[in-house]
Amino acid sequence: MENIPSEDQTTPKVTGIGGIFFFSENPETTRNWYAKHLGLEVNEWGSSFEFRNAHRPEEINYLQWSPFKKGSDYFAPSKKEFMINYRVQNIEGLVAKLKADGVTVVDSIETFEYGKFVHIMDAEGNKIELWEPVDSVLTKLGTKTTK
Repeated sequence: MENIPSEDQTTPKVTGIGGIFFFSENPETTRNWYAKHLGLEVNEWGSSFEFRNAHRPEEINYLQWSPFKKGSDYFAPSKKEFMINYRVQNIEGLVAKLKADGVTVVDSIETFEYGKFVHIMDAEGNKIELWEPVDSVLTKLGTKTTK
């Protein structure tokens, strides 16, 4: 029997939070503070939180927590001190829908081994990162995670 994805798995939509990014005066000090006082497993980017997929409990999923050096242009054109990354399915379909709805799409979809990314702007001027993950690649890396 062929494994055909259900419509719910192909509908262009957000499926969860993929990351929380914020400005910090000193990202290294911030990462170390969170490691020491709150027990986060940190690396040079921040901390990867591990959780299970509700529809496929055998699958490990990830949420990235990362302090960025204050003044970084990664959040531009947003003037905010934070950026949220949302996990999505069918990123191509979602981008087409967003463009049709008049939403500002900041860049083109970029593909990496661990997923596809694109940035949009919400109605309040917040830059949002959309990520269609390939969690299995992150699992194979074996990076220490916060759980």
